[in-house]
Amino acid sequence: MDKKLKIAKTERLPCPAPLVFNMIGGKWKLSILQILIFHGTKRFGELRREIDGVTQTMLTNQLRALEKDGLVARKVFPEVPPRVEYSATEDALALTPMFQAMHQWWVARIERESLHDAS
Repeated sequence: MDKKLKIAKTERLPCPAPLVFNMIGGKWKLSILQILIFHGTKRFGELRREIDGVTQTMLTNQLRALEKDGLVARKVFPEVPPRVEYSATEDALALTPMFQAMHQWWVARIERESLHDAS
């Protein structure tokens, strides 16, 4: 168990939001999770091509952090050259409703803005 989660349980924090924000916050983590949750397992190069503007170093760091937090699984195949695949874990897949809610929020916001602009 992650030390931060263990502390949160023992101290009975009123809200786990800071821990959650640390796990999924940042410029690239939500993009990585969205791709892996809705589009399945990807290789490093595929992820890099799908996330516009991410550097190799930043993608590596974000994937390592997500893996450490139990949201991304990394599978190395014993091949030459080595093949590595990344996939969403069960914990990450549990975030699906959050992504769907954000999508619904965005659609409703766009609709409100277009109604406002039309008036």
